Amino acid sequence: MIVKQAGFEKSVANLSQLPDDALPEIALAGRSNVGKSSLINRMLGRKSLAKTSSTPGKTRTLNYYKINNALYFVDCPGYGYAQVSASMKKMWGRLIETYLTGRKELRLVLLLVDIRHPPTADDIAMYEWLRHHGLPVCVVATKADKISRSKQASQLRLIAERLGMRGDAALIPFSAETGQGVTELWEMIESKLPGM
Repeated sequence: MIVKQAGFEKSVANLSQLPDDALPEIALAGRSNVGKSSLINRMLGRKSLAKTSSTPGKTRTLNYYKINNALYFVDCPGYGYAQVSASMKKMWGRLIETYLTGRKELRLVLLLVDIRHPPTADDIAMYEWLRHHGLPVCVVATKADKISRSKQASQLRLIAERLGMRGDAALIPFSAETGQGVTELWEMIESKLPGM
């Protein structure tokens, strides 16, 4: 996809604020600090459209980014950050769960995991939850530039094994630094957007 136009559209704190223009949506899920903002910036060719933060748990809303007036990236609040209060986690959980299971515009969930480490219990639970609900999911192994290409292969096998991924499941290594995986990820996204 050639990104001609991309911009931050809105933050959604409750479901009544969701856009009503019926554009397809690609959701990004993953634990705090896994690199969702960096992925958005790299995919859209913008340096700081999505704000990256050194403070985990900062995203507390569904953040919408409109691309070419044709689709949205939806950045979901990160999970697995211990210093967020239990009540806040519960509120985020309800928002994300209701969004993911009830949004007819949702075409694909990108589940981001850090390629350097085995998936966390939260990553495994999230993947199983997405599969249980029949949601289309692509696992994106971020920060691929931090390890060698030869190590990437073994880490990808480990991630697939820990998540219980089947043979046809999508797993893409990605680096916001080098651009590795950008083409493959756009191809995956476009395959879920017939007619684009």
